[in-house]
Amino acid sequence: MKHDQVGSVMSGEVVRAVFDTSYPEVVQLLARHRISGLPVVDEDDKVLGVISETDLLIHQPNADGPGPTPLFRWSSLPGWARIRESKAQARTAGQLMTHPAVTVRAEQSIAEAARSLAEHRVERLPVVDVEDRLVGIVTRRDLFQVFLRPDPEIRREVIDEVLVLALWLEPDAVDVEVRDGVVTLTGRLGRRGEIPVALRMTRQIDGVVRVVDRLAYLLDDSPARPRSAERYPLGGPGLAGSSFRERGGGWSQ
Repeated sequence: MKHDQVGSVMSGEVVRAVFDTSYPEVVQLLARHRISGLPVVDEDDKVLGVISETDLLIHQPNADGPGPTPLFRWSSLPGWARIRESKAQARTAGQLMTHPAVTVRAEQSIAEAARSLAEHRVERLPVVDVEDRLVGIVTRRDLFQVFLRPDPEIRREVIDEVLVLALWLEPDAVDVEVRDGVVTLTGRLGRRGEIPVALRMTRQIDGVVRVVDRLAYLLDDSPARPRSAERYPLGGPGLAGSSFRERGGGWSQ
């Protein structure tokens, strides 16, 4: 079934830097571990920020460069330009990092994490615990890998896990069509209450992007409304407008 939480796909071994890690050391860490970014933490492992390839490209390692921006020019720079200028002259991870960091909790859904990646245009999210301490990291590749399952594989799991094991139906009781991760369920189930179960469990399968509901039912097993005699199929026309209850194995008005 679905790995629907970040904790199920994150990496628990995180390459990290501290505030005072030097720029050359950061570059060496990235090169040694073949990664494109890392979190920066304090002495309690709380995330301070994240260093990405963009931060590294802004940096000017050449000491013979133009040097710091004169104070009289600094005050006239817009906010984004000041940040860029600071990164260009950074000597430590703390000066180079982007902060505050965009983080995620291990118990959050993969869908939430994917939206956060898209909204903030970042490649990775540090995973933190309830005290905001670093416990892992998740990347775009980790999250999107979940949605790359072949359609036939998704279809087989819907049939096996949802129809057969959960609802005790024959494999061909419902037509299951999968196209680009979109699952369409067509057919008739025995009871109305089985429809939300089928839909919910199908959404929880890895690779499912959306579920299209084309299901009908034979029996409406919704809770009866006490004030409506028509909700009691055993009542019949003769009991219309009456209230009745089961007593001693029979029905009485």
